[in-house]
Amino acid sequence: MIPNKQYQPPRINNGELRTWIVFFKYKPIEGPEPGEEEEEELFGCWAKVDQVWSKDVELAKSNGTLTDVTITIRDPQGDYYPSNKDHITISAPQYQNVTFNVKHIQPDMQNKDFIKVIAEVMS
Repeated sequence: MIPNKQYQPPRINNGELRTWIVFFKYKPIEGPEPGEEEEEELFGCWAKVDQVWSKDVELAKSNGTLTDVTITIRDPQGDYYPSNKDHITISAPQYQNVTFNVKHIQPDMQNKDFIKVIAEVMS
C-alpha cells in the first residue's frame, strides 16, 4: 500500500497580507526646475513585506542590497501587473516617507496565487 502524503499548508496565506501598499508612477515636473512628481496611483493592495533576513545580512551588505524589501501580493489576475518602472509606498510607520523602486518581479512558483516583488529604496 502506498502511504498518503502528509498535507502541507501553503507557505503564505491571506492572513499574512497585513500591510497596505500602493503602486504608482512618476512624471517629470513641468517647468524649469528638475525633478519628478507623483503622477497617478496604479494599484493598491494588501501585502506581506519582508526585509533582509538576519542570516543574510552579511551577504546583503556585500551585494549592496541591505535596503531591499520583498513584497508578496495576491496575483491581480490581469487587472494590474507590476513593472520595473513603477514605485511603491508602504503604509507602515517603519516606512513613513520612504519610496521604493520596483527592482524585480517574479511569480511565486510554489503558489501561483501570489507574485513576489523585490524593491529597493529610491535614491
